[in-house]
This record gives sequence, C-alpha cells and structure tokens, in this order.
Amino acid sequence: MAFSSFNRKVSFSISSTLLTTSTETVSFALIFIWEDVSCGTFLSFVPQLAMKNSSKLVKNVTFFNRMYFSHFREQVVKIKNLPLPGEVAHYKMEPEVRRQFREKENLVKDKAKRAAVMAIFYPKLEETYLLLMLRKEYPGVHSKQIGFPGGKVEKGDKDLLETAKRETHEEVGIMPETIEMVKPLTEVYIPPSNFLVQPFLGLYPETPDFILDPKEVEALLEVHLEDFLDETNLLEQRLTTSYAHDILVPAFKLNGYTVWGATAMMLSEVKDLLQQVL
Repeated sequence: MAFSSFNRKVSFSISSTLLTTSTETVSFALIFIWEDVSCGTFLSFVPQLAMKNSSKLVKNVTFFNRMYFSHFREQVVKIKNLPLPGEVAHYKMEPEVRRQFREKENLVKDKAKRAAVMAIFYPKLEETYLLLMLRKEYPGVHSKQIGFPGGKVEKGDKDLLETAKRETHEEVGIMPETIEMVKPLTEVYIPPSNFLVQPFLGLYPETPDFILDPKEVEALLEVHLEDFLDETNLLEQRLTTSYAHDILVPAFKLNGYTVWGATAMMLSEVKDLLQQVL
C-alpha cells in the first residue's frame, strides 16, 4: 500500500511488505506511525504488534485525510441522505436567555422577517476551511458579532437559496453560480431581531479571492476544519450583549473569537452532520 502527504506537518510515503503471517518475526517490512510530528520505523516486528500499529496508522491517516478538501468533498455529499439533527443539535449551543423565548416562539415565527445564510467550505493549500465573518459595528443587536455570509430576503430573490448566494456574493465576493449547495439545514429563529434564518451548507471548489463589502464586513475568519471539529474548542463564557447582561452562553472558540448564539447553534448542526460522514 502507499500513502503520501497525508498531513500538513509531515509529508512522506509509507510502504510495507508482509512476508509471512506466522508468529515469527517478519523481516523486510517498513511502517511509519504518525504521532504528533514524529514517526517511527520498524525494520522487523511480530505480526501481533504490526496489526496493532497498523490499526493506529489507519486511524491517523483517516483523521488527517479528512482535512484535505478533495476527500472532504467526496464525503460531505453523503449528508444529502442524512436526516437533519435539527433542534437536538441547536439546543447544545443554545444560550439560557434564548430558552425563555421557546414558549412564545411559535406565536411570533409566522410574523418573523426572513433571511438566509451560507455555511460554505472551500480549499486553501489543499485543506478544508469554513468561512465565517465578523460584522461591522452598527446600531443593531448583531453588531460586531461573528456570523455566516448572508442576510435578509429581497423582493427580487426567487427563493431563500438565492438570497443566501446573493448575500454571500455581496459580502465576500463569491459568485453565486460557483457555489454548490449540499443541503439546506434547520431554520433558526432569532428573537432579538425577529428573524427566521434558513442556513444552507455549500461548497466552493477553489480558494476564493475574497472581496469584502466594507460596509458590512470587518474581517473574515477562515476556520480550519480540524479546529472546527476539535471538542476542546467548545466552552462556556459570560457575555454582556445589547439585549442581555452577564449571561452564560455555550460557544465555539474559533480563530481567537467567541462564536455563540444563532451562529453557534447552526454550527452545531453542521458539526453533527460532518461527524457522521468524515
């Protein structure tokens, strides 16, 4: 077998020749085991040890291979056939203050404004990244918050997917026709701004040349897939917002920013889906 360049820190090839399956020592075999940033070489080994190490090797190769966009793109389409985790995923990252709106939520949803956002994955140096953005400061409840590209429905939009693609183009410069929509996700109602938001999971096949809207976007967060899936980047933090004081919220810590609220709830569903196919 052969593997090459399967993680971003170490690039090498692996090959092995198994001459016997008996309990005697096997010669002329070469195995590399990836651990952190080092690898080990075995020129002879007993089969039982080889099987254990080979299992560990396959696990590590699989883990780091999933970060490559070519592999990610092949696997993520399987999400199309999966049921959405929905509110089960959302509740993992739901702020306490939002839970108080649940009983009233169904009463106001029908009158909510509509919006759509795009959770878009793309390649950078062959690896997989997820795009988030820091919004500009403005007199509104979502000022200086982290979110997906997207925005409210306009009269010319034929559907919510067109809204998400149009807004993504306007805010970060990605052309609508180049975005491959993988799956619509579960809607999220945002009580403070009275928006019902439809998220979509999408792919962009190339490294984007971002063009930021200076009125809307303060900065981009290009989040590596490994960091997004890393459980150690989940936390709880106390925040003061424009509509609540000193609240404890579950959040993602991504690229040094605290990502919470509706965006974190959407991210939780994306994460649950990815973990089923990667």
